[in-house]
Amino acid sequence: MLILNKIISFYYREYKLNLSGFQDILTNIIFFFTSIFIFIFSIGPDKETISNIGIGIIWTLLLLSSTLSLRKFYQDDFESGNLLIMHLNGFSFGFIAILKTFSHFFFIQVPFLLSIPVACILLNITNDELIYLFSSFVIGSFILSCLGSISSSMNLMNQRNFLLGSVIVMIFSVPIIIFSVGIINHEESFNSLISILFGILLIVFAINPWASGLCIKLSLENN
Repeated sequence: MLILNKIISFYYREYKLNLSGFQDILTNIIFFFTSIFIFIFSIGPDKETISNIGIGIIWTLLLLSSTLSLRKFYQDDFESGNLLIMHLNGFSFGFIAILKTFSHFFFIQVPFLLSIPVACILLNITNDELIYLFSSFVIGSFILSCLGSISSSMNLMNQRNFLLGSVIVMIFSVPIIIFSVGIINHEESFNSLISILFGILLIVFAINPWASGLCIKLSLENN
C-alpha cells in the first residue's frame, strides 16, 4: 500500500509539473500542425497526392515533435536532485525509468493522439485509415517513449551534446515508421504487422529500465 501511495504521489507531481509547463506541450502541438500546413502548401492543392503521402507525413512529424520533449525527460529532475530523492525514497533506478516512461506517454504522446483526427482532416485521410493510424500510434508512440527514456538517460552522461539522444531515437524509430505506415497501406497484413510492432514494444520495454536505470545511476555517481 505504501508503494502505491508513492506511485500516486509521483504521478500527481508529474501532473502538476506538466500542467505548469503546458506551454511546452502546446509548442509541440503548434510545431506539429505548422509543419503539416507547410507540407500542404509545398505539395499544392492536389488532394489525391496529399492523401497518398498523408500517413507518412503524420508519422514523420509525430516523431520529430516527440523528440522536442526529450531534453526534459530526465534533465530537470536530474538537475534539481529529484532523481536521487526518488531513489532514496525506495524506487530503484529501473523503476524510476518505467514511471517516467509512462508519464511521458500520458502527458506528451496522448495530446498528439488527440490531435491526429484534426491532422487527418487536413491531409484528406479516410476514416478507415484513421482507425489503422490510431492502432499503430498507440503502440508506436509508447515505443518512442521507451526509446526516449533510453536516449535521454544517456544524455545525462553527455551534457555537451543533447542532439545525440534525438539522433538515437530517430535512427531506431525507422522500423516503427515502416511497419506503422505498412499497416495502413497493406490492410490485409494488419494482424501480422501489428504483432511485429507489439513484439518490438515488448523488446524495447524490457531493455528500457535496465539501460535507462544504469545510465541514471552512473550519471548520479559521476555528478
